[in-house]
Amino acid sequence: MKNNIYIILIGLFFGLSACNDYEEVPVEKYTLEYVFSDRDSLGVDAQKYLNSVYSVLRTKMYGHNRIDGDYLDAATDDAVTSVTNNNQIKKLSAGQYTASTRISQDMSWGEFYTGIRRANTFINNIDIVPLKERFNNHVAQRIPMNRAWKAEARFLKALYYFELVKRYGGVPLVGDIPYELDQSMELPRNKFEECIDYIVSELDVIKDSLRSAPVANINDNGHVVTAGAAMALKVRVLLYAASPLFNGNTLDANNPYVGYTDYKAERWQKAANAAEQFMAEWGPDGTYQGYELMSDFRDVFLQYYNANAKEVIFHVQGGSGNKDVEMANGPYGYSGNAKGNARTSPTQDLVNAFPMKDGKAIGQSSKYPYSFNASMYDNRDPRLDYTILHQGSHWLSSILATYEGGRSNPAGISETKTRTSYYMRKFMGKFENEVEYSGVTRNWVVFRYAEILLNYAEAQNEYDLSTGKSTVNPKVLNVIREIRKRAGIEGDDGTYGIDNNVTCQAMQELIRNERRIEMAFEEHRYWDIRRWRKAEEIFNKPIKGLTITLITGNMQFMEKDILDAKFDTRRYLYPIPYSEVNKNSNLVQNPMW
Repeated sequence: MKNNIYIILIGLFFGLSACNDYEEVPVEKYTLEYVFSDRDSLGVDAQKYLNSVYSVLRTKMYGHNRIDGDYLDAATDDAVTSVTNNNQIKKLSAGQYTASTRISQDMSWGEFYTGIRRANTFINNIDIVPLKERFNNHVAQRIPMNRAWKAEARFLKALYYFELVKRYGGVPLVGDIPYELDQSMELPRNKFEECIDYIVSELDVIKDSLRSAPVANINDNGHVVTAGAAMALKVRVLLYAASPLFNGNTLDANNPYVGYTDYKAERWQKAANAAEQFMAEWGPDGTYQGYELMSDFRDVFLQYYNANAKEVIFHVQGGSGNKDVEMANGPYGYSGNAKGNARTSPTQDLVNAFPMKDGKAIGQSSKYPYSFNASMYDNRDPRLDYTILHQGSHWLSSILATYEGGRSNPAGISETKTRTSYYMRKFMGKFENEVEYSGVTRNWVVFRYAEILLNYAEAQNEYDLSTGKSTVNPKVLNVIREIRKRAGIEGDDGTYGIDNNVTCQAMQELIRNERRIEMAFEEHRYWDIRRWRKAEEIFNKPIKGLTITLITGNMQFMEKDILDAKFDTRRYLYPIPYSEVNKNSNLVQNPMW
């Protein structure tokens, strides 16, 4: 490239070291020759540029309370925001957006293309840098650093394309050309199928060029892309592509941009095969390394810098030693370093989704009869208490009181408190027996092994259901039981609450519910109910919370409607920004927008 070409990097996130890859540095202009120097054998500035490719992950894709201070799940039937103003998450939940008035925190069209542009710039220039270091890949080959870094950039590009596709359907594939932000281009949308094929092919090509996990320095490089991360993304991409929204129940059957124009059950099998291969190669007894379920569900979200945290496949760096999640979401009623801002209010719908301790749904267990009263939290799936704080929960060396007028739900205050009688517990440190919050090292898990198991179970069961099978595949049954066993569901008879003769139809609902409770607040529910084409059905009835009143020493529990948000069919896909459609006559808008 010519010497006078400049990369405009306004607000670029250049990491000062590998430990803080997303720190913003006020850099305005760098020549390509400066960033990708043939005299920089350590690749110091090139690595900073690679960090800027990674930065889109945290700034626009993943993170705690990232949607105007709320979790994305607060726009589902699992939670609502506790704030009273009409903020971004409420607008997202209610569909108060158009192609012109968008929810910037999640409708990130330009930001994803910024990440793709940066990735292409890096891919096209990194070979100029005479890097000396080598890394081990998953088959114990020593690979050059520039090859590994280039593969990381290609992974990130594939991930950004997938994030676009799951929001918009088929999008323009720009190839390896690093189009500048102000550069005029009239690229048409690629078909949905073309986008999926491109993403999957990229992931297959780069697998052998990525580093092995665990990396040598888990503290500095635990967040980097590995072959396991690439294959985990492949599994997720194929699962989404096989789902009804894109395969068989699209918004427009003849529109190749919003999904496949034909239905094929084999797409489910392709997703199942990819997940099964991951389990065989990367699982606890795998050929290359042992991703596995961690013994303590809570540790999955807290022990990133521990080489034994084998469930985490890929994560995005957050802060170390902070109290951000606790301070933002902790229950009302405490002060000082124990004060929480009560941001997230889980719903009664989510609470009801957790089974009893024997794995049976509430109301179906003969071993643990269920009553809608103060005892309804007893003998439940342990993940309930790991995910949600409720009336009677032990927290900060006290008993939580969320009844009307209780310590954590007082009347007549202007501060934020629960709207549902519940608070979010997930992601927080183990503060049950502490008196205040202290710093926690906590990042954002993008892929973990439990998701691979759930993806396999769903895809294989959907294929079996589509091809007329009635009895569940034994391997599907086993992986769901494995997840339940780790969760603490009782397995006295070895079934963990799932009958051996369960049908594929019943297993479909069971798997969907298992995804809901296992991965609550991890940004799966929002997309799951869309790809399943279930959002209309779910939001056809009000979302429920709970009112608890104390009358003459007795607590009375009553469900209440907290949100009535009908779902428009067009909202299954986001509208392409009006500004993009307006300047590009080849860019076709999504249906009904």
